[in-house]
Amino acid sequence: MIRNRDELLADRRAGSVRDLALDCVEEALAAARPDRMVRGAVALDASARLSVAGETFDLGDYSEVVVLGGGKAAVGAASALEALLGERIDRGAVVTDDADGADALDRIDVREADHPVPSERGVEAAAELLDLADAAAEETLILAVVTGGASALLPAPADGLSLSDLRATTTALLESGATIEEINAVRKHSSALKGGRLAERAAPATVVGLALSDVVGDDLAVVGSGPLSPDDSTYGDALAVLDRYGIDAPAAVRERLASGARGAIPETPKPGHPAFERVSVRVVGGNRTALDAAAGAAKEAGFDPTILSSRVRGEAREAAKTHAAVAEEVRATGDPVEAPAVLLSGGETTVTVRREGTGGPNLEFALSWALDLDASADAPVALAVVDTDGRDGGTDAAGALVDAGTVSDFADENTEAIRPETARDALAANDALAPLADADCAIRTGATGTNVNDLRVLVVGGDGDESGS
Repeated sequence: MIRNRDELLADRRAGSVRDLALDCVEEALAAARPDRMVRGAVALDASARLSVAGETFDLGDYSEVVVLGGGKAAVGAASALEALLGERIDRGAVVTDDADGADALDRIDVREADHPVPSERGVEAAAELLDLADAAAEETLILAVVTGGASALLPAPADGLSLSDLRATTTALLESGATIEEINAVRKHSSALKGGRLAERAAPATVVGLALSDVVGDDLAVVGSGPLSPDDSTYGDALAVLDRYGIDAPAAVRERLASGARGAIPETPKPGHPAFERVSVRVVGGNRTALDAAAGAAKEAGFDPTILSSRVRGEAREAAKTHAAVAEEVRATGDPVEAPAVLLSGGETTVTVRREGTGGPNLEFALSWALDLDASADAPVALAVVDTDGRDGGTDAAGALVDAGTVSDFADENTEAIRPETARDALAANDALAPLADADCAIRTGATGTNVNDLRVLVVGGDGDESGS
């Protein structure tokens, strides 16, 4: 799945630890394929009883089955459902930014939209999904796929808002350093679909949601901005996010949020709302799926891997320093594990964009880690860090593979190294991709068809052993 693997491994001193890091990444991406995750959670028996993550639905109780949803993993998830149910699916539509594999679908239409900034074709696709929800009756069973990226791919401007309002607000929020929970609080209160409103439109149908999570903690109210889930946030919360980050949102957005805060506009549906009486949403895969697969690859290689956390968040370049400190501690003291070691983490870091460079949180993480790491120890060490959707920060790179020699004072003697001042300048300019690509460190997978958040694989070799084993 890593297209430039040979280039990443060519003529490297820390070759073995780099090789293992890439093995772990590839196993993680394979395990996070949406078709695999859906097949692992959904089954149909000979009596037409559909099991979804332990909950059973008798298809004989319904007059029709409809599939709808969206996100970067929507096509793979829909393919798994159609392969399982076949002609039992009456109709459906899913929205994605990568329609690869759509030709294999006969019962479910695939609509393309754009990410991370919403577009007109996304508005049209979201309207089609809402029409499907509106047409559902009490005897309808809706299988709803909600995957990472759905927030941008399914824009449905609320009354009084335009697509340009959503685009300007989304861009400003993405560049502000706000958390996904904060960004989605604003999105929910600017949408006719998010924050449980899709569940409102689908009532009184039975809705079974299959969520492929790309958020820390797998909060269903945050995945895809929670179109099928109760929303605890308020218009006041959304306004506070704009103020906290100094977001210059269009006047129409601020006016809507202010009206809602005054009680002039109905709130998003909250816990206990009747819209959720016949709605069940289950997480069928997420970041932990990828981490567990990476750990399995490390075990196959003879390591006893340690998962540090699936909830790493905060500014990417700062979180990277903690991971550099962990690598140094392992090499210096054998804590929290003895070298050779594989340490894994997931989650979602953010970037506060200050300049117009090209990069993303995983690229900044990798470059900051390589810059901050004490490279004086003999034990080889490598870090692979990727966005599992294959496009970090909207770039054409998934992330990067770096080691103790990636940033070096001796870069002039080693064309595969980056000078420290070059790394610092790139981070200041939010331009991490350029030096990493020049040093043949950028990982390129292309669009993976999934999205389960970020993955980091840290491999620390044995002291004085270039093989890392």
